[in-house]
Amino acid sequence: MQKWMDYMTPGAMHQMLAKADGTWNEEITMWEAPDALPQKMTASCENKMIMGGRYQESTTTGTFNNMPFEGHSLVGYDNVRKVFQSIWIDNMGTGIIHLEGTYDPSTKMLTLTGKQTDPMEGKETDLKQTIKFIDDNNQLIEMYTTQNGKEFKMMEIKFTRKT
Repeated sequence: MQKWMDYMTPGAMHQMLAKADGTWNEEITMWEAPDALPQKMTASCENKMIMGGRYQESTTTGTFNNMPFEGHSLVGYDNVRKVFQSIWIDNMGTGIIHLEGTYDPSTKMLTLTGKQTDPMEGKETDLKQTIKFIDDNNQLIEMYTTQNGKEFKMMEIKFTRKT
């Protein structure tokens, strides 16, 4: 029974996630290929811990290419496996991105890896996401994918806290 209690009890990593609760502005830059010109958009997101502080739910809204954009994520920390887990869905696709990774307190960075569907190639590709916790009011997410066997940065999101 004690192992179940340890597994289900939010700890320090959950408290770290909870510090990002609130509303955030997003400045997003995306690249379709390593040599492509960047596309930019703005969005906002609201983060809140759910299920007794075990998971952080994030809802993002914005406009991309004159179309409404909506995204949703869940992030949690598995107390037994000692890994962060994240899922992401949005209205620009029909797949679910699942990432796992670890936090480095010396750099204040979470590094997650997984797979995503590349609709242009019709197959899964590697995906890496880093989340830099700059301070309580600023974060930076960078996402990398693989194209022609080489990793490149496909997205950068600068978060600034609103509330």
